[in-house]
Amino acid sequence: MDALDKLRYPIGKFKKPETITDDQLEAWIKILEELPGKYSQLVAGLTEEQLETQYRPGGWTIRQVVHHVADSHHNSYTRFKWGLTEDNPVIKVYQEDKWAALFDTKSAPIQPSLDYLKVLHYKLTFLLRGLSKEQLKRTFIHPVADEATSLLENVGRYAWHGSHHYAHIENAIKNLK
Repeated sequence: MDALDKLRYPIGKFKKPETITDDQLEAWIKILEELPGKYSQLVAGLTEEQLETQYRPGGWTIRQVVHHVADSHHNSYTRFKWGLTEDNPVIKVYQEDKWAALFDTKSAPIQPSLDYLKVLHYKLTFLLRGLSKEQLKRTFIHPVADEATSLLENVGRYAWHGSHHYAHIENAIKNLK
């Protein structure tokens, strides 16, 4: 992995375990449960100028990353609901780079996205803890990958995703000092 890839993937790329145990599932849910508080603590006290710091050359700003995580996890929550209520639905993808370039993502205060993550992750983890093993086996199709993703795998993917972007912000903050 070259230097740019290390900045792009500071915790590595998501790797689906061969077997996902109950303990692994609970660890992922715990990550999702704690993530909003960790983000709030991480960015507490950052100035407007500091929020404009890119996490890597050509990358998003800290502000954009916070808004992206809220947007992405909102989409993921919807995917869980589709997977639970439809038979192997083809999900709608969104152009995350274009969303990140929108006016609100580039300039809005981050507190509403932090607040939204808190509520969203409460709803998500409440939902996940109530699902049966059979429900977690349900799948959706990502049209780009054109393969089925189980809801169980998606729990891990979004625990990774939140941690991945947390590391982006953490690294950007370390470079401020």
